[in-house]
Amino acid sequence: MAPTGFAPRLVKSAYSYSEADERRLREELAACYRLIAHFRMTDLIYTHISARLPGPENHYLFNPYGLLFDEITASSLIKMDLGGNLIEDNGWGYNEAGYTIHSAILGGRPDIVCALHTHTKAGFAVSCQKDGLLPLNQIALQFYGKVAYHDYEGIALDHDECPRLVADLGNQPTMILRNHGLLTVGRTVPEAFMLMYYLEKACEIQINAQMTGADLVLPSKEVCEHTQAQYGMNEGPEWAVMPWNALIRMLDRTDSRYRN
Repeated sequence: MAPTGFAPRLVKSAYSYSEADERRLREELAACYRLIAHFRMTDLIYTHISARLPGPENHYLFNPYGLLFDEITASSLIKMDLGGNLIEDNGWGYNEAGYTIHSAILGGRPDIVCALHTHTKAGFAVSCQKDGLLPLNQIALQFYGKVAYHDYEGIALDHDECPRLVADLGNQPTMILRNHGLLTVGRTVPEAFMLMYYLEKACEIQINAQMTGADLVLPSKEVCEHTQAQYGMNEGPEWAVMPWNALIRMLDRTDSRYRN
């Protein structure tokens, strides 16, 4: 059943995935789950990452509900449609709150391939702050003017929330779910992961700086805007390729079973 009041669009990726790339997307998404586990951004079996498959069917890949992120492999990912139907059922099922969030985001943002949601300590802490993410440091300035906010409505089981999630995200690459956590979206899986890696780091730095009790120094609006404009994320998803490839080499050295 499609979310109430929410009409998914038929979309086609405008970027680097073709209809022959399901295996590639499966490996990238499985790697993304493993990297979230490696960098300690998990919440046991909860939170979720999705990747849209190319083609008019609006199928997407999702984590099987019940597996830890460091157990997920390319073949264990489930395939769903935006109406919540399992296209390939491996017996695990899916997280209902995850379906609400990801069907909304993938259905409402035809420009993105991957959506990533976390419940980290630093992300939660910043999501509870009235001013949200502050432009405190060079890493945080990557996101200057690029963070949306969505007010907390409870556990995301009510599909009536879908249009508000989409409206609040707008055309931004990142969103802080107030009192809840972090969300990033990418034109590729690598881009969504690298955005989350640095958004999480910006939140960690903010909490650490606030814990000192010292007065905080904020750059001027002009410097903030200038610095954000220097980041490659404004041009296309290619900025994420080099660090992602380095991380894939690390995964392949330590445990390549995510490719199975």
